[in-house]
Amino acid sequence: AGQHLAWGYVDMPPLTALTAQVARTLFNDSIVGIHLIPALAGAGLVLLTGAIVRELGGKWFAQALAGLSVVVAGSYLMSDSYLSMNAMEPLIWMGCVLILIRMVKTGNTRLWLAFGVLAGVGLLNKHTMLVFGAAVTAGILLTSTRKLMGNRWFFLGGTLALLIFLPNLIWMIQHNFPHLEQLANIRRNQRNIQLDPLGYMVQQIIYQNPQTLPLWAGGLVYFLIHSQGKAFRFVTWTYILALGLLLVTDGRPYYLSPIYPVLLAGGAVGFEGWLMQRRWWGWLKPAVFVLLSFSGVVSALNVLPLLTPEQYIQYTKTIGFSQPQIENAHLNALPQLFALRFGWPEMVAATAKVYDSLTPEEQAKTIIFTGNYGEAGAIDFFGPPYGLPKAMSGHLNYFYWGQELAPMVQPGTIVIALGRNPDQLKPYFESVRVAGLVHHPYAIPYENFPIYLCRGLKVPLEQLWPEVKDFS
Repeated sequence: AGQHLAWGYVDMPPLTALTAQVARTLFNDSIVGIHLIPALAGAGLVLLTGAIVRELGGKWFAQALAGLSVVVAGSYLMSDSYLSMNAMEPLIWMGCVLILIRMVKTGNTRLWLAFGVLAGVGLLNKHTMLVFGAAVTAGILLTSTRKLMGNRWFFLGGTLALLIFLPNLIWMIQHNFPHLEQLANIRRNQRNIQLDPLGYMVQQIIYQNPQTLPLWAGGLVYFLIHSQGKAFRFVTWTYILALGLLLVTDGRPYYLSPIYPVLLAGGAVGFEGWLMQRRWWGWLKPAVFVLLSFSGVVSALNVLPLLTPEQYIQYTKTIGFSQPQIENAHLNALPQLFALRFGWPEMVAATAKVYDSLTPEEQAKTIIFTGNYGEAGAIDFFGPPYGLPKAMSGHLNYFYWGQELAPMVQPGTIVIALGRNPDQLKPYFESVRVAGLVHHPYAIPYENFPIYLCRGLKVPLEQLWPEVKDFS
């Protein structure tokens, strides 16, 4: 996506693609470079949580406690270990919360301008910013904080957010809101794991690390009834309303993760105040840090690729749990987000063998067609040293990119098909045969498949292109 910069994509707004291109420009295609920006976002979230604690009146213990609680939460360790919109989203939500807390304390309603800018950037990062925006607006209206809204700065801030988001909105209108089409397809195909409200809350506890539950649950209470915290009661309402919206819309459990740092901050401030009134309970401070640190090690080994696959499999058997499953996909011994990191170079090497079996004349009229964007991206990234052509696919934004190339693919073209059903290929080619096999023991099972060599395309690809569209 970074190589095709645009104001929108089927499955995401433009900010992540821009971030990817910046990372590649600065660091080339290095492992460190592509991981550095999300890692810095994770570090920034720890510092931002400490800043929220300070605004709430917390001292060093509360700041350290809340920061450590963010560090040991599996949801942030996981999302900050690879480049995606999920690494940036907590920073944006918490930046907005910090501005609101500051506004409540000072009465400076000009801060709505900063809120609007950050909210607009958040919408360019991930559309679940709308969930936060709706929840926090309703939460403010339900509390005394609403007195900060009836002024020109509030409306100017909202206008700024809309103007920043407008290019992406225009792109979506021009393309008939493809992301909504994708979400409808996902719901119809039941791709996501379905959870009832109780199961959804259990997942919240798991994602945030069960050891932090007393702290963030305490934060909900702190903002609701504590004499100092209730000035920011909108935080509790924001959480409740965002949770309700995600339950109604079948949002994935980790979609709520960006809200927890402020709850951890409130819980830490409340706990610090409780300890200050009970000096003899001071021994709890080091005990809490030790307990959280130990749980963080357990969590890190579960969600970060720190072990070999064999070690990881044995580790999860020993502790009795692994990463929560988010999709109804058949898995092997590794969870989905680890299995999806295996097999791509091997897939490209197997494809290159099929391509090299063709004569130079045949290669000149050969395209590689894949079943999903992961396969297409692997061909594009690992393929050049093998002399492979760029991949084509009907999946997500590759559909739009392929639309530009399809008119050049004429009858008689040879197609190397990856991840495709042969019954869907045979009507359009003179011959379809298995020419290779993609297999990796740790790859997600649906990425192990035969490679089909399809000869004699019967009709122009431009004519077939609307049928290959796959927004799922």
